[in-house]
Amino acid sequence: MDRKMLSTEQKAIISATVPILEQGGEALTRHFYLTLFRDFPQVKPIFNQANQADGNQQRALANAVLMYAKNIDRLEQLGPLVSTIVNKHVSLQIQREHYPMVGASLLKAIREVLGADVATDAVIDAWGAAYGQLADILAGAEQSVYEKNEAAEGGWSGAREFKVVSKTVESDEVTSFVMQPADGGKVVAHVPGQYIGLLIDVNGAEQRRQYSLSAASNGSSYRISVKREPGGAVSNFLHDHVNVGDSLKLVPPSGDFTLADSDKPLVLISGGVGITPTLAMLTAALDTGRPIHFIHAARNASVHAFREHIDTLAAQHPQLQRFYCYEAANDSGPQPHATGYIDQQRLNAWLPQTRDIEAYFLGPTPFMKAIKSHLLALGVPQAQTYYEFFGPAEALA
Repeated sequence: MDRKMLSTEQKAIISATVPILEQGGEALTRHFYLTLFRDFPQVKPIFNQANQADGNQQRALANAVLMYAKNIDRLEQLGPLVSTIVNKHVSLQIQREHYPMVGASLLKAIREVLGADVATDAVIDAWGAAYGQLADILAGAEQSVYEKNEAAEGGWSGAREFKVVSKTVESDEVTSFVMQPADGGKVVAHVPGQYIGLLIDVNGAEQRRQYSLSAASNGSSYRISVKREPGGAVSNFLHDHVNVGDSLKLVPPSGDFTLADSDKPLVLISGGVGITPTLAMLTAALDTGRPIHFIHAARNASVHAFREHIDTLAAQHPQLQRFYCYEAANDSGPQPHATGYIDQQRLNAWLPQTRDIEAYFLGPTPFMKAIKSHLLALGVPQAQTYYEFFGPAEALA
């Protein structure tokens, strides 16, 4: 793949393809993945096949390619997107040698989907140069992170063997796993909100996944809290077959959805298993004494993980207020503060009086879209809201 800088003519060609990507980018990326897995089956474990089935991976790549094409003359505008991609790649252990495989498949897909009349030799050459430029940016940034992780106290390179030291059922759907290094050494500190990369063999096939770290950093272990997903190959394997004493391979923590230092009131809003990264954020924030409003939505009490833990923390820390919303009321047992969905009126009642806050939210895409809209309508500036999302740009619009 040619790594020279793009010419003015090549940049013009890339910019001219933006309308094509806007109209048919997802079809192009769907064909790209089929081509990639056919020609280079060794990369298949890197990709979550469930995301392939529901189209999330195709939409995410189409968005990334579109944003790159739109900003070909001002790549500095891609900073947040590049950071997100680099963190995801590092947790999946993407290496420089993977990029030529992806590039060859992308160019082949462009030619086959658009046809030779549209995807002329000049277009293919321009996209070859553009992909080479993007690959250099990503691979260079990822290498820096790999080196930093290896040099950090408790850090390592590649996959490291961990032992499961505890397995705890948190709800009807969520189970937590605490893991310590098999070599007895320390672990690299993680920032609240980050996730860990997991490499696991499921029925003879290698799988790679990312799971949010659901406990604060302690230097000796990591905890993940995994929701059993219908048809989820890895989540069901973890729930049904991984027990205390078993080994798992982990790569160092990654992710840029992290708690920033601040003394502003903190609002943590989660839906379903989106609660997991907010737990580590909550633990860290409680040590600062800042006011915290913890808001969680669940279908019902049986799938509400960590309720007792949050209630205990609220009893111990006066600066913590918590609010629960269930889709339906319970016949018995712990009751929520409200039933139905978190609408604008309800959120307004649960937020601090001041709108000079920092709000973090995570959950299913429709949930995050609604929360983002409500926060903006209630006067919370978008610059002060943070969410973990890697998908089409319009999904949270």
